[in-house]
Amino acid sequence: MILQEEPHITVGIQHGKSVDFRLCGIFTTPEGRLFPPGEYRVEISTGKRGFVLGAEYYEDLRLVPLNSETLFDLPHVTIGIDFHWQRQECQTFCGILHLVCDREEIYAINEVPVEDYLTSVISSEMSATSSLELLKAHAVVSRSWLLAQLPRFSGRRVRERGECGDVHSAGEIVRWYDRDDHLLFDVCADDHCQRYQGVTRVATPQVVEAVKVTRGEVLMYGGEVCDARFSKCCGGMSERFDACWGEEPHVYLRPVYDAPDDKSVMDLTVEQEAEHFIDSRPDVFCNTTDAEVLSQVLNSYDRETPDFFRWQVRYTRSHLSALVADRSGIDFGTITAIEPVERGASGRIIRLRIVGTRREMIVGKELYIRRILSSSHLYSSAFVVRRDGDDFVFDGAGWGHGVGLCQIGAAVMARRGYDYRSILRHYYPVAELDIYYR
Repeated sequence: MILQEEPHITVGIQHGKSVDFRLCGIFTTPEGRLFPPGEYRVEISTGKRGFVLGAEYYEDLRLVPLNSETLFDLPHVTIGIDFHWQRQECQTFCGILHLVCDREEIYAINEVPVEDYLTSVISSEMSATSSLELLKAHAVVSRSWLLAQLPRFSGRRVRERGECGDVHSAGEIVRWYDRDDHLLFDVCADDHCQRYQGVTRVATPQVVEAVKVTRGEVLMYGGEVCDARFSKCCGGMSERFDACWGEEPHVYLRPVYDAPDDKSVMDLTVEQEAEHFIDSRPDVFCNTTDAEVLSQVLNSYDRETPDFFRWQVRYTRSHLSALVADRSGIDFGTITAIEPVERGASGRIIRLRIVGTRREMIVGKELYIRRILSSSHLYSSAFVVRRDGDDFVFDGAGWGHGVGLCQIGAAVMARRGYDYRSILRHYYPVAELDIYYR
C-alpha cells in the first residue's frame, strides 16, 4: 500500500522542570493567540499538572509558526546522553513546538513532516558534506527505521514503557536496550533513536538532493518495512539483530563481511578465531584512515574518537573494580578475571563472565557490557581482554552495535563508486527497495 500523503511525526527534543525557548518569528496557538518573537521560559507548576509561562498556566501549549520559514531555538539541548561526547547545544528547529507536562516534567516536542526530519537526521548522524550516494543510502535506511518503529505505519503492537529485555537470575543478568515506545511522541532526538538536531546542522545541497531523490523510498522484506539498523563501524563483520536486542528473527539483518565478496572464512563465534580477527586489520571497507572520507562521515565531536576500527583501553585492577561496581551496582570485590562466554557473528560478546573476590556473574547483552566497562560506553563489545601485570588491557574492534549499515564502510563504498542501491544490497542483501509514499 502506498500512502497518498507524506506522514508527519513528533520528536521529543528535551525535558525538565523548566524549558527555555526563543521564537524567531510569530507563532500562534490553535485558539488563535499570537506569540511574538522573543525569549520565553516555561516552568513546572508545583503541586499541579501543568506549567506556567509568565502569569499564564497551561497543561498543554502548541505553538504553530505563521509560515514555514519561521524557526524556534532551544538553547539547552543535551546531545549524546551517557556517551563520551555528551554536551549541551543551542539548536534551531522548523515546524511546530509542542510543550506538554508529564510526570512533573515539561517536554519540548517538535512536529515535522518525515522528509524534513530526515534532512536533519542525515546532517546530524554524519557530516552533511558526505558523498551523494552515501547520503541517499542513509536516507533510505533512516526512513525505513523510522516508519518501522511506529505502530500506525508498521502494524506492530505498541511496546510499553520499560519493556526492553531484562533476564535476571542469581548468577546472570542479560539486559538489552531497544527503544521502547515513547508515550508522548514518536521518537526522541538523541542516539537512543536517531540523532535529530533540527536545522542546527547545515543541510547542504547534497543532503537536500539525497532526501528528495529517495522520497518515500524504504527497504521492505515480506511485505513489511524493514527495521533497518546502522552503526558507526562494524569492525569488519556486521552483527545479528538478536545479539543486541530481542530474540525475534530479522532475516534482513544478517551478518555481512564488509568486503566486496562478502566472504569470511572465520567463524567469529569461536573464541580463538574471534581473537585472531580482532587482533588483525583485515582488508574491509571500514578499515580506513582516509581523512577526507572520515571528515565526510563524522561530525566534529565524532572525530574526537581517534581510532574506531581497532582500539585499545587499559584499566588498572583497582580502577576496573571500582568502575564496574559503580556502573553495575554490583559489588564484585576486586575483579580477577573478565571472560567471554558467548560471542555473536561479528565477534561481539553477547554474554561476559565477570569474576571477583566476592562474587562471579555473567552479564549481557552487548550494550549493557559496554556500559558497565566504561564511564560512558566502551566503543563495542568486540574485544579481547589480556593481563599486563596488574592491568586489564582491552583490544577491540568497531564502534557501536554493528547491526545493519556500517556508516564508515558505506562511506568508503561510495568513495569507490558504488551507488546507493549497491550499498544497500551489500548491507541488507535480502531486502528490497520500494516506495511507501509519494
